[in-house]
Amino acid sequence: MSVREGTGGAGAAGGSATAAVQAAAGPSLEDIRAARDRIAGRVRHTPLLESETLGRELDARLYFKCENLQEGGAFKVRGATNAVFSLPPEALAAGVVTHSSGNHGAAVARAAQLRGVPAVVVMPHNSSAAKLELVRRYGATLELCEPSLAAREAAVARIVAHSGAAFVHPYDDVRVIAGQGTVALELLEDLREFDCVLCPVGGGGLASGLALALKALAPAVRIIAVEPAAADDAFRAFHAPGAPELPPAPTSMPPTLADGLRGMVSARTLGLLRRHVDDVVTVSEAGIVRAMRRLWSELHVIVEPSSAVPYAALLERRLNVAGQRVIIVLSGGNVDLDQLPWGPAPSPAAAPA
Repeated sequence: MSVREGTGGAGAAGGSATAAVQAAAGPSLEDIRAARDRIAGRVRHTPLLESETLGRELDARLYFKCENLQEGGAFKVRGATNAVFSLPPEALAAGVVTHSSGNHGAAVARAAQLRGVPAVVVMPHNSSAAKLELVRRYGATLELCEPSLAAREAAVARIVAHSGAAFVHPYDDVRVIAGQGTVALELLEDLREFDCVLCPVGGGGLASGLALALKALAPAVRIIAVEPAAADDAFRAFHAPGAPELPPAPTSMPPTLADGLRGMVSARTLGLLRRHVDDVVTVSEAGIVRAMRRLWSELHVIVEPSSAVPYAALLERRLNVAGQRVIIVLSGGNVDLDQLPWGPAPSPAAAPA
């Protein structure tokens, strides 16, 4: 089963990659509203925090949507819960299966636990220890594989063929995208008026669902998707001249600290990004580390590297937000505290005798 093909809802059309991008369908605004009702009581309405200190540095008002405080520690619980609770009982006779770098796997495991069905999660063997432990904590069966998309897909295909478990794709699924789009509904409830939203983009489920909902309800809002320069498939596909085509799949996982953004856009998510997102920009690895540390020290919240990527775009001046009300989506907080990217803090000086 290809990571590009996806499951759930309307599938990508056959033929060339260009035709697939043009034909792949996404959810509707009504689907996103239905997802909001379906997941109510099963996920958190996460807080929106303003930082006057960080805003003054950019001559803007900065608000942070804290999905790092979400159930399971990441926004992924929205899409996974919507997908699992959308499935009829007969489709869940053998449980569910997914592949993930971590957060989606934990979200599917949690949703399956809530629904009372088994889950199998395929993850690379070099995944974050914190994310591996979270999947185990939610009671899923964990299957480790080599760190490549091909290995993840092959393991899932084997499990589906053997057990008949329902596959919940990490992002290329209209039910997952609809669930992620519920972030936008909360933003409009909590702030009502704002000028710009920055969110991370990996496979594109969050960025496309968020953008679809916002452009339908607040079309003047500018939406910027941000990804690491070391994993820039969305950037390249978004800015490609002419008809969009999917970039070739890599043979190994991209070398970025932002492990949650190593997934590649699909025909469905790329089509939605091209229709609803205003721009895609990239940031450096050094910028990600700087942003991560700055958010910890000034906002006093724990964020993982993928979550720091949108704020890194502001620190690296990838866009001018002076005078604007800007929302930054902090996508997750499942970080391995034993593997901080800047190393251990220096020991305090010894007290005088």
